[in-house]
Amino acid sequence: MNAALETHGLMKRFGGLVVTNDVSLSIRTGARHALIGPNGAGKTTIINLLTGALTPSGGRILLNGEDITAASPSGRVKRGLARTFQINQLFDDLTPLESVSMAVAERRGEGARMWRPLSRCREAVDEAAALLERFRLADRMCLPTRSLPYGKQRLLEIALALALNPKVLLLDEPAAGVPEEDRHEVLGIVRALPDDVTVVLIEHDMDLVFSFADRISVLAAGRLFAEGTVDEISRDQQVRAIYLGDAA
Repeated sequence: MNAALETHGLMKRFGGLVVTNDVSLSIRTGARHALIGPNGAGKTTIINLLTGALTPSGGRILLNGEDITAASPSGRVKRGLARTFQINQLFDDLTPLESVSMAVAERRGEGARMWRPLSRCREAVDEAAALLERFRLADRMCLPTRSLPYGKQRLLEIALALALNPKVLLLDEPAAGVPEEDRHEVLGIVRALPDDVTVVLIEHDMDLVFSFADRISVLAAGRLFAEGTVDEISRDQQVRAIYLGDAA
């Protein structure tokens, strides 16, 4: 199995508090992998360690076999690691087309050109428009971002991450705050991404997790508690009792 993303003995301490404790993960290339667990289990801390927002207290992180433990956040993005956040990080006054075009131009090393009118950055704009169409935002791409329904804003944030052309995409609760009728649309579009894009999902909605993931890792108190296929995790009595409840 070729691993797109690996951790070996990953640890994070804040003083005497151990938040991430000896976590070793191996996520195969092209996987749709979910990371679940109760609040306080350390899920977002692991995402922050993977992206470089936090420095690990121990262990290693590998991206496509390359050790990125000491790499900067921007260096990890350039190597193909992108993320979204629990709370949208968007420019409300820009249109989706402007925001995604800026991300495309930055990836192409043409960020300075985006201070010019969009009409003079045709290639970046065309790529951005195609990406927005894939995310069903074409009819709203010239409206201010603040006017988009929240579900569409979540799709825009994922589109912005995809504009960086990542090899591994980390999604931190992409359906949080999204109306029920829009949740499956959000993850349906992500599920349809090309097979060479590895997706790691943090999500509390177990229906979404089970419909999306091909493998699940369960965290408890900062440790890896269980790991397996959707069927294995849904049948695990300890996981059912502690995390999923009878509804599993």
